[in-house]
Amino acid sequence: MGEPGVNGKQSDFSLDELLRRFSIFIYTGDPEGDCLLIEEEIRELKQFGLIDNEEYMQAMIAVRQRLKKE
Repeated sequence: MGEPGVNGKQSDFSLDELLRRFSIFIYTGDPEGDCLLIEEEIRELKQFGLIDNEEYMQAMIAVRQRLKKE
């Protein structure tokens, strides 16, 4: 299921599915550190044209929401 969207509604976007699609698996045992590494990976995916602007924005919002939960 997707990350919570605007107004708490579920979106169709899934950060974990996006990362899996590019075989990106990050687990350091430090949730905050994981989020920082995920942000960097997402920036690189955007930089290399592998994801579009909309997916980039959704991913960054999802990472920040995940970081707030930690």
